[in-house]
Amino acid sequence: MPKMIFVNLPVADLAAATRFYEAIGCKKNPDFSDESSSSMVWSDAITFQLLTRDYFSTFTPKEIPDAHRTSQVLLALSHESRDDVDAATEAAAAAGGRVDIREKHDMGFMYNRAIEDRDGHVFELIWTDMSAMPTAQNASAP
Repeated sequence: MPKMIFVNLPVADLAAATRFYEAIGCKKNPDFSDESSSSMVWSDAITFQLLTRDYFSTFTPKEIPDAHRTSQVLLALSHESRDDVDAATEAAAAAGGRVDIREKHDMGFMYNRAIEDRDGHVFELIWTDMSAMPTAQNASAP
């Protein structure tokens, strides 16, 4: 089995959260979804497991923070192009998310926009042209 990551996120409204993640490009895996969770596949190696807050609390004795008020993690999702980043950002807004929660970063070779899902989880939507990335030697030149 290849190495994978499953990002478990607490959500207030499972149906609305599922629609949001579908809007930004995830596919729901019905085999691992039920009335308490939606398994949202981003890629062959990354899945977001959306869990109702009550269900999420069965996995931890710790308090579940309100992601609208606190930050613990920023999740970055790569895209094939700048246009894909913009399209995903627009889809996030249409699905009830907050977009451009900080200024866009455009460094020519890398483009980044930040969005927040309906539950306050922050995502960095990024595109990078590795062939245009400055080398350490070029970056220090005047």
